[in-house]
Amino acid sequence: MTQKRKSQKKGVSAFDKIMSHQQLFEKIKLIAGFLLVSFSLYLLLAFISFIFSGGDDQSLFDVKSGDFILRPGIQARNWAGKGGAWLADVFINRWFGLASFIFVFPFGIIGLRMWGRKPVPLFKTLAFSFFLILWTSITLGYFFISSYEDSFIYLGGVYGFYLSNWMISFFGSIGTFLVLSLCFIAFLIFTGQKMSIWLNNILDSAKRIKEGNNGNEELDSDAVIPASVAVPAEEEKRFTKLITDNDTIEADFDPDQDEIANDEDDVDFAAELEDLEADNNDLEVLVADKVPEDEDYRPNLPEYNPWLDLSSYKFPSLDLMDDHSTDSADVTNEELISNKNRIVETLRNYKIEITKIKATIGPTVTLYEIVPAPGVRIAKIKNLEDDIALSLSALGIRIIAPIPGKGTIGIEVPNRNPEVVSMRSVIASRKFQEMGAELPIALGKTISNETFTVDLAKMPHVLVAGATGQGKSVGLNAIIASLLYKKHPSELKFVMIDPKKVELSLYAALEKHFLAKLPDEDEAIITDIHRVKATLNSVNVEMDQRYDLLKKALARNIKEYNKKFIDRKLNPEKGHRYLPYIVVVIDEFADLIMTAGKDIEMPIARIAQLARAVGIHMIIATQRPSTNIITGVIKANFPTRVAFKVASMVDSRTILDTPGANQLIGKGDMLISFGSNLTRVQCAFVDTPEVERICEFISEQKGYDSAFLLPEFIDDNTNGGEINGSDPSNRDELFDEAARLVVMGQTGSTSSIQRKFSIGYNRAGRIMDQLEAAGIVGSSEGSKARKVLVQSEYDLERLLSNN
Repeated sequence: MTQKRKSQKKGVSAFDKIMSHQQLFEKIKLIAGFLLVSFSLYLLLAFISFIFSGGDDQSLFDVKSGDFILRPGIQARNWAGKGGAWLADVFINRWFGLASFIFVFPFGIIGLRMWGRKPVPLFKTLAFSFFLILWTSITLGYFFISSYEDSFIYLGGVYGFYLSNWMISFFGSIGTFLVLSLCFIAFLIFTGQKMSIWLNNILDSAKRIKEGNNGNEELDSDAVIPASVAVPAEEEKRFTKLITDNDTIEADFDPDQDEIANDEDDVDFAAELEDLEADNNDLEVLVADKVPEDEDYRPNLPEYNPWLDLSSYKFPSLDLMDDHSTDSADVTNEELISNKNRIVETLRNYKIEITKIKATIGPTVTLYEIVPAPGVRIAKIKNLEDDIALSLSALGIRIIAPIPGKGTIGIEVPNRNPEVVSMRSVIASRKFQEMGAELPIALGKTISNETFTVDLAKMPHVLVAGATGQGKSVGLNAIIASLLYKKHPSELKFVMIDPKKVELSLYAALEKHFLAKLPDEDEAIITDIHRVKATLNSVNVEMDQRYDLLKKALARNIKEYNKKFIDRKLNPEKGHRYLPYIVVVIDEFADLIMTAGKDIEMPIARIAQLARAVGIHMIIATQRPSTNIITGVIKANFPTRVAFKVASMVDSRTILDTPGANQLIGKGDMLISFGSNLTRVQCAFVDTPEVERICEFISEQKGYDSAFLLPEFIDDNTNGGEINGSDPSNRDELFDEAARLVVMGQTGSTSSIQRKFSIGYNRAGRIMDQLEAAGIVGSSEGSKARKVLVQSEYDLERLLSNN
């Protein structure tokens, strides 16, 4: 026992020594980065001053000897002193002329990378800089040969002069011009697609440094994570105007007048779905009156950075999305006045007087708020829904009697020319950009023309239903696209189940970035109904494992747990790990229920009841909102429901517990129910080519070695030996090496296998289960290392050869 404690102390001491060396190396990198950035700024100052004072400084030093540098009595007029004057003369006159200004850029970029900032790829930057320096020097030497005789500045430098003369003698004057032009055109074609993205990254890095971030890219779990979305200047200006101006177009008018007066001070916005908590049976771990054994684990280490493995990851830019908005979708005053007169006339035909009417113009629907005269019964107006629709010759009339929180009655009338809400405009809106939610989602725009955003972590599960062709699949794509624009691959994983095999297939390219799957699955998108049960039960196993980790860490939810892990208060050697959010997306839920029934419903219900606290959320969609599909168990555990247009009032009541979805106009028009709140939203439109471009942009970047592996699920009705790996044909390829490592060290530790072979914890745990099945190690004993049953390498080799 004493020897074991000594070995543990030695291990910790060696680790601390390694970390101290790493910290020293990081300090050296910071100093070197500061020197390189300072040198690049010094060069820029010297070059700029050389243009104005270079002529006077030419007489102060001898080009051959340079003795002026060592003579203190000689003063240079260059702003950077004698050193700057000499460097400017060498770079500009003796080397590459005015093209030497480009040297400032690679020196600065290398310095920023020393600080941990990586605005652009290093090798491509060096290659492009070298090409521009050489091309610019030759071009200036070609066009300004005469300046070498009567000016102190050699615009192309000595190299540019000689190289341009050689090219003229070889290609001729016109041929040299053509060669230079073709080279520059080829350069523009090769770099044109990436230059805008790099420029935006450079500007973002400069802004963060200016704000005092000091090159630290590690995340604070309580901080607002800004979206790394490259918004072009014209888009920024455009959408800022949309926000700062009065988004809600309202008109107040007297029922007996034909003129509309704009009331800019009376701005009413639709209720937003924010800061609401689901009222379901979420399991939470009670905090005990004791200190966890991992508390204050290695407090001197820097914070854990979950982005570190993919530190070069770049978020998708707005350039990948199209602008579908049209200019012909405005609601005219004539349309407002006509609808107002018809509503007033219809009500008066039934002897219903109103005192005030106000119009709020939305993208597809205009809300007319009326104040009835005293003594008018609300139910009487509600019963005139069909009569008002007949008088307006419009479909989708919906009466809200009364509007919650207001003393008015609402009549929603579809616009003659509905506006298409572009996903690009929603993503670029300031509300979504500045949203600090854990899982931010932008769904579209409300009747008041305001961007509708929600936090999936607070919803926490979503049921989406609607008839075929009414926008259900577009709604799913909008939800997924919102998360892809805001979250890093280390923070979010998707489990996608697609029985139709075509709706979610586009996201297969994200396997090594955002997708999770079973270890033995060939495809990350689950399309085989027989594999859905295993996948959902595997998510249940992952949920249980996460609750065990939260219990050990004395954390109530995933946010608290990850905060402790980032602060190095949890020991990875004891099984702790950073937990990404997991979003389970199921399309065509009805087909799964018809095929598997309770085998599918019960795992889903258990996830919906318990998984919110550990960061697992579900989004299920169906086009058959019948009671045998959306059962009471499902409805009870999915507090947030999204209803697109359905065929009947019965279907609307099945989804929302209230009518209304049957009165929508389709094409993305939807109702969102959360508790007692019911909001009408026009879903943002994102087309299939846009989704393809987003997935292609992400998939071309560096990803993980494989998809996020869910834990294996052992079905009690199957042969467990074949699943846990006792069968030699099903063993991991590292099984033999791991067995030798365990026997040589006589320690059955999952974390040691993980560190030795640089693999994930799930895979290391699976190998340890296979070692147990093969009789090499004993069963698990909690936090203790497993007992090694094989005592020598000879016995191990004999055991392996027999198997």
